[in-house]
Amino acid sequence: MDELRSASLGKSATVDKIANDTSMGAVTLLVGDLDAMTRYYRDVVTLEVITSEGPTVTLGRAGLPIIVLRYEPTLRHAAPGSAGLYHTAILFETQTALAAALYSVARHAPGTFTGSADHLVSHAFYFTDPEGNGVELYWDRNRTEWSWTHGQIEMGTLFLDPNAFLGEHLTEEAAEGATSRDAASVGHVHLSVGDVETAQRFYVDRLGFDTTARMGNQALFVSAGGYHHHMAMNVWNSRGAGRRGPALGLGRIDLALPDTDALGELSERLTHYGTPLRDDGRSVSFEDPWANQLTASVPLA
Repeated sequence: MDELRSASLGKSATVDKIANDTSMGAVTLLVGDLDAMTRYYRDVVTLEVITSEGPTVTLGRAGLPIIVLRYEPTLRHAAPGSAGLYHTAILFETQTALAAALYSVARHAPGTFTGSADHLVSHAFYFTDPEGNGVELYWDRNRTEWSWTHGQIEMGTLFLDPNAFLGEHLTEEAAEGATSRDAASVGHVHLSVGDVETAQRFYVDRLGFDTTARMGNQALFVSAGGYHHHMAMNVWNSRGAGRRGPALGLGRIDLALPDTDALGELSERLTHYGTPLRDDGRSVSFEDPWANQLTASVPLA
């Protein structure tokens, strides 16, 4: 990590930005109770089980994986203050579908609710799953309603009443499951890290995301293609954290690149900066300075 802090990160790589069409793929969680975690994401968050094979359950919407649960009975929870997952943010395409998911949590696991906010770009509701992983369920306002100032997205944290949101957007049909098969996806992933400067050097200068917002030495928001953020990193619970050891929680973050050219450019750039990686031509796997695992891949032909 010290090497990353002190390295001179110039712009000599062939392509210095990640592809504009990059999006987030599934988030893999290492879990101690596979049955309980499957019930939470299926029955409470309203995802569907796509595959269930031995110690691994994949859940998502409309065939798209969102959460992968992998049973790891020998692992324990990380110590307080460790780097890792802050939350996985699941993006719903309509306010009605979001309201239906919020209603499901209110019915089945109200104690997991931790807060809500109007972020100007989105409406968001926050939860903690049974093993302590943060979850955000949200809906985006149209991009034409977002405001940018000097290349930085304007985001806020305004009061958002969950009951009023339900009253305005939940229909009887949605409450009975009419939107349960509507598409949803991982909109962004928020990490707990040791410091923001190192995060910026890795995720912006090396990985190639654009900075969309920064809160001093507290938090960093980055994206591809002008989205408000695909990833974020903060030190609110983890300032000074070092590399993660094996623990329950975050297993892997997937990035979805549009094509093999974009993947090749990413691989070349990471190699240029001396980042160890595994490249099989269809995916590139590597880790950030806190040993968070990432895999970038392209769609199967």
